[in-house]
Parts: sequence; structure tokens; C-alpha cells
Amino acid sequence: MIAPFGFATAGTIRFGRGVLAEAAPFAAPFQRVLLVRSASVAAADHLARDLRQSGEVMELIAEGEPDLPAINAHLATTSPFAPDLIIAIGGGAVIDYGKAFAALIPAPHGALRYLEVVGEGQPLDKAPLPLIAIPTTAGTGTEVTRNAVIGVPEAARKVSLRDPRLYPTLALIDPDLCLSCPRGVILTSGLDAVTQVIEPFISARANPMTDALCRDAIPRGLAALHRLIDHDDTGAWDDMALTSVFGGLALANAGLGAVHGFAGVIGGQTGAAHGAICGALLVPVLQANLAAAAGDTTARIAWVIDRISDEYGSLADFQTWARGHGLPRLQELGVTPDTHDQIASDARDASSYKANPVDLDMAALLDILAKA
Repeated sequence: MIAPFGFATAGTIRFGRGVLAEAAPFAAPFQRVLLVRSASVAAADHLARDLRQSGEVMELIAEGEPDLPAINAHLATTSPFAPDLIIAIGGGAVIDYGKAFAALIPAPHGALRYLEVVGEGQPLDKAPLPLIAIPTTAGTGTEVTRNAVIGVPEAARKVSLRDPRLYPTLALIDPDLCLSCPRGVILTSGLDAVTQVIEPFISARANPMTDALCRDAIPRGLAALHRLIDHDDTGAWDDMALTSVFGGLALANAGLGAVHGFAGVIGGQTGAAHGAICGALLVPVLQANLAAAAGDTTARIAWVIDRISDEYGSLADFQTWARGHGLPRLQELGVTPDTHDQIASDARDASSYKANPVDLDMAALLDILAKA
């Protein structure tokens, strides 16, 4: 018997090289567009020009990963503009900025009312603004999820602003936009994408639809990352971008696990890149979950390890390969041994950890941090 489950995602997903051209026609009926963008994405310049042919455009350069002080500062200028459409073009952080503005510009209360863990975690009082999400990296899958990850410096945490209505109205995934990614970003964002199809597959909340996505995407993403890093094969971007989308679809409907439970805490404390944190944690978390698992969960984790071994030789070889290409250890990212106890304790309280397939004890969590 199949247990009841649901599945939700962006209003429309368009995937393929050249689909960026669909953004301006979709936006044409709207009068005021807030364009949230990376400074370095040349395609955003062309998009802004096209948008101005049919309405007013305010451009906002999103720098770094979104945190509460920056979002509040930007709201002081974006709210009076009163946009009726948000377009976010850039990496996952830029799209998270766009989601935050879509949610908070119409909101009658401050962000802490809606933030998980450090705030009240309440649903939005008003529907968010429509949003077009256009990723320029293949990693987070945030273009098809219902949350924005926001740093809260005073709490030293990264947490989610989450609402069922926060799925983008339109997600445009154009692999051509990834071609200018720096090598380091390819590695860390690719490891994030791979982690985000592995964790939903072994998640306690996995369902037949997310299983179908992950079974396809895990070997696809592992091979694409190998091709991009070792062979500079630009043809692999289609597979890497599709892996990222499938990860977003899967995590939004099946949850994540201990890797992301740790990542939200570590990212909030150190400011280190999310993909680098996930990459450092993936292998030791898989090992810890396998040691504590039983039954079907054991079989799922073993299947994942077999797919990694098919592509890289073994689980240990995969970790060695990633580090050989520049993936830092957690200590290089600012995680010192004296912080391990608090990080492990906080990770168990993180929303992402709740879907981990087994409840790891403190000894296992500390061992993960030591190995990563």
C-alpha cells in the first residue's frame, strides 16, 4: 500500500537552452517590475532593457547571501516602488532575495513573524507577489521551492521563510546561463545539487514521485559534475541544471536531512558558502546514516553509495576527488573543534534535520563534524 502524499511546485517550469527569452513576454502585462539580479550576470542587462519596453523597472543588485539586516534595508526602497512582479536572476542567494521581497513587500508585519526557528514561523498574512525565478548556477534548486533561506546574524543561524504560496509563478531554467560559472562555484554548487537529490531519496518523507526524480538525478548529477570538473564538458550543463531542478522538486516535497541540518547552523555561524559546507558533510553523513540505519533505509543508502562508486570508485575516493579539486574541510571554513558540541545540538533542532532517515545520537553527530 502506498501512503498518501502530495506534490507541489512552481506554477510553470520551463527548461532548456534559450528559455530566458520567455521572461520579458511573460512580464509584459505587469506595470512595475523589481529585477533582483547579480551584478556580474550579463544576461540581466539584456533582460532589463527588454523589460523597460513595456513597463517601469527597478534594478536591485543582490550581494552575498541574504540576511535579515540587508533585506530590511532593501525593503525601505523596494516597498515604496510597489512592484507587481518580482524577477530574480542569479544564483540561489539572488533567488532567495527575490522570494524574500515577494513575501515581505506585501506583508503587514516584520520578517521575524514568518521566520522559522528564530521567529514565530507564522504563515504569510498576505499572498506573496508573483515571481519569476531564473537561476544562473546549478545547485540550490530554489527556483522550484517554497522557502527562502535567510541569515539572522544576531542568532548566528540561517533559517527559512516558508509558505505554500511562495513557489515561483514561473521558473526559467536555461543551462546557457551557467556557462560562465567559475570552477570553484561549479564544484560547490554541483555538490549541493547532488546532495539535494541524495537527501530526499533517503529521507523519512520520501514518496514515489520524489523517488522517481532522485533515482534519475543521482547518477545524472554525479556524472555531470565529473564531466564539468575533469573535462570542462559544457554539454554536461543540461544534466547538471536538470539535477538541480529535480533536487528542488524533491526537497520541497520530501525534505532533506542531517547535511542541511548542519549546514544551516554552520552557515549562520561562519558565513561560509552553503555548497562547500554540504560538500564537506555529505560523505560522513552518509556513513553515519548507514551505520545507524535498518531495513529499506539501509538499502536506499547502499544504492546511493553504489552510484557514487560507479562514478568515482568508492565513497572515500569521491571525498578525495572533491578535496583534490579544492573542496575545503569544515575547519578551513571556520568550524573549530570547540564549537562542535553546540553545532551538533543546534543541528538536531533545525527544520531540515527532521527528515533525516535516522535520529543520530550526539556521538554520531560529533563524529561527522570531526571527519568533515
